Amino acid sequence: MQHSVGAPLPPPEQHGWASGGPGGHHPVPPAAPPGHQPPPPPQPTASHQAPPGPPPAPGWVPGAVPPHAGPPHPHASRPGAAPPAGPPAGDSTGYVQLPPVPMPAAPPAEPGTGAATLAVLLIGPAGAGKTTVARHWARSRRVPTAHISLDDVREWVCSGFADPQSGWNEHSEAQYRLARRTCGFAARNFLANGISCILDDAVFPDRPVVGLGGWKRHVGPGLLPVVLLPGLEIVLERNAERSGNRRLSDEEVASIHGRMAGWYGSGLPIIDNSKYDVETTARVLDEVLARSIASPPTW
Repeated sequence: MQHSVGAPLPPPEQHGWASGGPGGHHPVPPAAPPGHQPPPPPQPTASHQAPPGPPPAPGWVPGAVPPHAGPPHPHASRPGAAPPAGPPAGDSTGYVQLPPVPMPAAPPAEPGTGAATLAVLLIGPAGAGKTTVARHWARSRRVPTAHISLDDVREWVCSGFADPQSGWNEHSEAQYRLARRTCGFAARNFLANGISCILDDAVFPDRPVVGLGGWKRHVGPGLLPVVLLPGLEIVLERNAERSGNRRLSDEEVASIHGRMAGWYGSGLPIIDNSKYDVETTARVLDEVLARSIASPPTW
């Protein structure tokens, strides 16, 4: 069957067979033996010549795209033109080069400790609000900060717990010593992983070896101590709201508060939070720590 335009089309190939039109299927001819030269294709006769296309438009230059051919393909090669480039390296999507992402401007200086990684020791008598303020300060920071409470760690001991209210002895002394050492291990571990921490303990100024000096050995010389010392009447009021073994007698609270007064004149920053709520005390603590970072206290 001859088509009206051009040479006859070859039959479409299939797997092992070739379609021969309405007459059915015929096997694909075998490949020619090696060295066999196929005969040259017959030259089309005048009857097989394709009809000429429409004449070119006036003024058409040979080699130019005829006006009836439509616009060239965007990826069509031209004589002497470079091949289309592949996807550009770097940040790209397909062939579209993305603009560079602008770096955000540096945030304005903010008051307080900001994003600094630091270790804080909050000192104060029973009822000063050390644990509550330390927990609030740690939660209100915009960077990871851990709160480590000495009393919480000390109370991990269940069977055989030595309550100092029942009398200070070698067992209670050993449990406090182990608790401080455990808190120091935890603080150094947090700091090594870029997490700030705040510890709270009732450290007495008249026992520097087992108190402030011990914390400095456990945590490191970069520890920033701050004393939280409200008035005696506030401490007594807050202690009366406690329960369990954390509630002390008024005589014990007064004795501890009197010993804590020895921090005055020590060079450590002291916050009197008698008239502050928890949020205000935490904000003042952050400001005091910022000053301690700029000018560390000598202790």
